[in-house]
Amino acid sequence: MRWPPLTRGVFLRRLNRFAVEVRLRQRRVQAHLPNSGRLCELLVPGYPIWVARRDGRRRTRYDVQLVGLPDGTLVSADARMPNALFREAWEKGDLPPFRPYTALEAETPLGEGRVDFRLIGSAGVAYVEVKSVTLVEDGVGLFPDAPTERGRRHVRALIAARADGAQAFVLFIVQRPDAQAFRPHDAADPDFGRILRAAAAQGVQVLAYRCQVSLEEIRLADPIPVIL
Repeated sequence: MRWPPLTRGVFLRRLNRFAVEVRLRQRRVQAHLPNSGRLCELLVPGYPIWVARRDGRRRTRYDVQLVGLPDGTLVSADARMPNALFREAWEKGDLPPFRPYTALEAETPLGEGRVDFRLIGSAGVAYVEVKSVTLVEDGVGLFPDAPTERGRRHVRALIAARADGAQAFVLFIVQRPDAQAFRPHDAADPDFGRILRAAAAQGVQVLAYRCQVSLEEIRLADPIPVIL
């Protein structure tokens, strides 16, 4: 998936959950941060940041898209991107576990809430919840970076769907290329890790993919091992 035109700036500070201040050339501007995570490893004053200009009636004229790390690694900070990447890869047939499914519905009801996708095909019905991962430590992608009751609720709903006979998947998309494996971040939310392991034991498939990221595009690359 290609990025819109990007402008390079410098990260200055986080203003609130969804807004940051960046320096573009000689100006200080506010930008929308489409990610509610803590992102402590990304939002470091002085780090390079790339934003996309957005038109329309908005409080901010820019969206944060990429952050550059000191070693040159580019990380997508847009938590909306993994759903789009999944849909794009599914439409191209690039995800072997999902090839038996020929129809896709987004934001489908399940239990007391919604999950990201419902797939239908020769393998029956499958529910898919996609999670954005930006934190990598020692080559391992970690989710979440803060306690997530919403994430736990999604996994519980998938366990119930699997018990009712549907297929169920949790797909972690690491929005950077330097992850060699994935595991739940027990230090941030031990309950999420316990629920995810219980889900895997009950037949929910837990998958993880890393991304290739450049200043031109982001795309799903290859699957990485899941350590439970």
